[in-house]
Amino acid sequence: MAILPILTAPDPRLTKTATPVARVDDDVRRLMDDMLETMYAAEGIGLAAPQVGALTRVIVIDVCWGREGKEPTPIFMANPEIIWVSDEDKTYEEGCLSVPTHYADVARPAAARVRFLDRDGNTQEIEDDGLLAVCMQHEIDHLDGILFLDHISSLKRNMILRKLVKARRTATDKPIAAAAY
Repeated sequence: MAILPILTAPDPRLTKTATPVARVDDDVRRLMDDMLETMYAAEGIGLAAPQVGALTRVIVIDVCWGREGKEPTPIFMANPEIIWVSDEDKTYEEGCLSVPTHYADVARPAAARVRFLDRDGNTQEIEDDGLLAVCMQHEIDHLDGILFLDHISSLKRNMILRKLVKARRTATDKPIAAAAY
């Protein structure tokens, strides 16, 4: 397994639509494993393949990881599709590994049911009305080139994007410190 670099906004690759996997094979499972390791290392609870530069419809989620008293329960999804959402919306404060250190309230359907291929290529469905529902919707958005920023006001979105661009520029413009001998 390997820790992969995570793309950050406004990287244009994050706006692309991912393509379905033909089948869950060893390459897809390797990507899933690398994504899970990357997500854990970044202290996230969800990661979509486009966030690591792979334009394929694969996500990994573990809403229990890092929570006191909870065992890790990773979920591997290939070709996930939302097949039902509740009429009721709920607002959650969302963050994203591709939008580091920034959070915003996002209204989404309170409950969702998702159909997907699991790690073994079997069709599964999950329905939830809590954090998992939010996370599944958030990660599936990534597969369609949508960031949580696209769900907030343009004023707030532009402010966050300017900060991300400035932070990236500042990080690359810093002079390299001379080594002390």
